[in-house]
Amino acid sequence: MKKTILITLLLFVGLLNAQEKTRQSYSFSLQQAIDHAIKNNYQAINSGRDIEIAEKKKWETTAMGLPQINGNASYQNNFKLQTSVIPAEFLGGTPGEFAEVTFGTKHNAAASLGLTQLLFDGSYIVALQASKTYLEFYKNYKKKTDTDIKEMIINSYGSVLLANENALNLQKNKTILEKTVFETNETFKNGLIEEENVEQLKITLAGITSNLDYNNRLKEISLNMLKINLGIDIKDELIITDQLDNLAISNMDLAFTNNDFDVKNNINYLISDNFVQQRSLELKLERSKALPSLGAAVNFGYNTFGNTFTFLQSNNRWFNYSNLGLNLNIPIFSSLERSARTQQAKIELEKAKTLLTQSEEQLKLQFQIAKSDYEFRIEQYNSAKESLKLAERIENKQRIKFKEGLSSSFDFTEAQRQLYASQQSFLQTMVDVINKKAALEKIITK
Repeated sequence: MKKTILITLLLFVGLLNAQEKTRQSYSFSLQQAIDHAIKNNYQAINSGRDIEIAEKKKWETTAMGLPQINGNASYQNNFKLQTSVIPAEFLGGTPGEFAEVTFGTKHNAAASLGLTQLLFDGSYIVALQASKTYLEFYKNYKKKTDTDIKEMIINSYGSVLLANENALNLQKNKTILEKTVFETNETFKNGLIEEENVEQLKITLAGITSNLDYNNRLKEISLNMLKINLGIDIKDELIITDQLDNLAISNMDLAFTNNDFDVKNNINYLISDNFVQQRSLELKLERSKALPSLGAAVNFGYNTFGNTFTFLQSNNRWFNYSNLGLNLNIPIFSSLERSARTQQAKIELEKAKTLLTQSEEQLKLQFQIAKSDYEFRIEQYNSAKESLKLAERIENKQRIKFKEGLSSSFDFTEAQRQLYASQQSFLQTMVDVINKKAALEKIITK
């Protein structure tokens, strides 16, 4: 019994160790995170599979026009042959009477091999063109997915950096404020200030503590969200190596906004154009249905009959047959059904062209908005940076005045809140610069 318990414990420990070993560790800069996500993000993986399916679909369409060979084998046991009647006089009987006869044999077997070949079909030619367009669509969609993933990773990465920097600032502010509260409380005990000063600072400290606790939870959520976007397990360890301020500075490039925007390089435009091509092919397909189609077939086979099952014996007789045929189908009149379908396809093509024009105009507007947002965020960054310096100086002056009894706790607390808000605003502007640069790149990148 003891040995059984010991073995069970060893197996359990071994299982835990095995599970622990499967936990992986990653360390990514922003660019490394983007490269990893494009290969391992769940959407990216499925987009790649869509291309594989489209390639198989293209071959499926191509194969329809290639030779098709099919074999067939059958066996029939007529354990009760069908009875028919014929005039008895055919068999030498009395005229006006009928004789009962059965035709056939009890056992029948057959084997055949047939080859068919499509010689001409306008619909097949259009289908080949459509399969290429179908494949091109999914290749473009894969590019769109990759650009979406890149922007998503930049946003997620920035959220983690923002949460980390916020945590550092909040912890720093909390430490400083705790010291101030202690010193102020000691001053109050000595009867040099009113209790209201201590209480006011405690309220501010409670707010910072609450924000810090919330931010720490937000850090974990942001990091797990980044893991999911990267396509890694949320139990794995992830270390991000870039710093928020360095990323923000490296993404400040107003010269970047001077790049010419060619809407035809945008992936959304290419997808809309692909849609127009599909509608154009659908119109060609409807028109092709008015053309004749021609196919050929060759068949070769054997059959055998008998009242006893002797088909597997070497002396059993098999009778062969073969034939060659052509099948020509010529559409003549469809009561204007084909014309109606062709007109519908024309209208759908015009709709697709209109949507393409709309997409082009919307992309031009999106470029203007993205460019304006990016330039504005850079201006905000510079403004928030200066505001933070001012807030730090004001808070420092109020701190000195408060300690010397020249300022009230309300003025000091207000200066602290202004500082905390400026810190948060400055960090947010850095993230905004990075995100808006990514949004602009997404529009103008080929």
